[in-house]
Amino acid sequence: MKLSVVVPTLNSRDQLAACLDALSAADPTECIVVNGPSADGTSGMCRERDDVDVLVEIDARNVNVARNAGIQRARGDAVAFVSHDLAVDAGWTDAVERGLADATATTGPVHAPDEPAPDGPESRTIGGREVTYLDGGNAAFSRDVLTELDGFDESLDVGGARDIAHRLAAIGESVRWEPSMTATRRSDTAVQPSVLADGGDGPNWQWRYRSLTYRLVKNYGLRPTVAYRVTRHAVADGADTARDVLGGEGTPSRWAGNGRDVFTGTLGGLASGIRARLGDRTPRRNPNGLSARADRAVAVHDRRD
Repeated sequence: MKLSVVVPTLNSRDQLAACLDALSAADPTECIVVNGPSADGTSGMCRERDDVDVLVEIDARNVNVARNAGIQRARGDAVAFVSHDLAVDAGWTDAVERGLADATATTGPVHAPDEPAPDGPESRTIGGREVTYLDGGNAAFSRDVLTELDGFDESLDVGGARDIAHRLAAIGESVRWEPSMTATRRSDTAVQPSVLADGGDGPNWQWRYRSLTYRLVKNYGLRPTVAYRVTRHAVADGADTARDVLGGEGTPSRWAGNGRDVFTGTLGGLASGIRARLGDRTPRRNPNGLSARADRAVAVHDRRD
């Protein structure tokens, strides 16, 4: 199997260097870094490294645009995505190959150095479908299924990996959990790596609820389970924020502001989800995917040519 590894990055030169060191030891077929747009010397560092086969410069601060730009340049029959703040563990490449031997997508544990690795994936039954979520910073796909799904949805600033999990379930494809496909996050990473890998950098309520509502409406339509799931998340998050206020760790105005952001994000996601569902009635549900434009790159440094 020819494995292309895509590493999206933004202003994280030191973390990226550690990630690339680990990938070099894992020895995939090719490594593609998608940088955009960093101002910390990332480009120069990547051009000096022999283990970076392709450096793609983009001008969008969107991890799903970066992922699709990497797919465009990848030559492997399988494409993996690794977050710049993770270091793959020994045996990672072999684990990817095992995971893709009988599935079109695979993911594995991500953990901190002083924490045990999770023992299984997050999964849900939604609209009669079994959805297995992927960690966007440690996932691999067959080239064929990425083509069928038209890559990632670039209208999502956050939640692209969760969206592609819904769309995999819609076309009847399974996600294989491979326990030995492990990656370790840096101990100074404050936010969960799955959040960082999927485009988030903290609790931005408006974008979180826009993404959540958009994904559900786009993939399942206007049905009671969609309203239930959005409402359940909102109630739980509202209760958590209220406890912070009562405990002196938050303010009433902040609680009210979060509520406003949840409301506006949900309305925005609802409208966008309806438009997306009407715009692509096929099972792939991706009107903003890889085929939406010809090229995302501002510049490309390709050692393979």
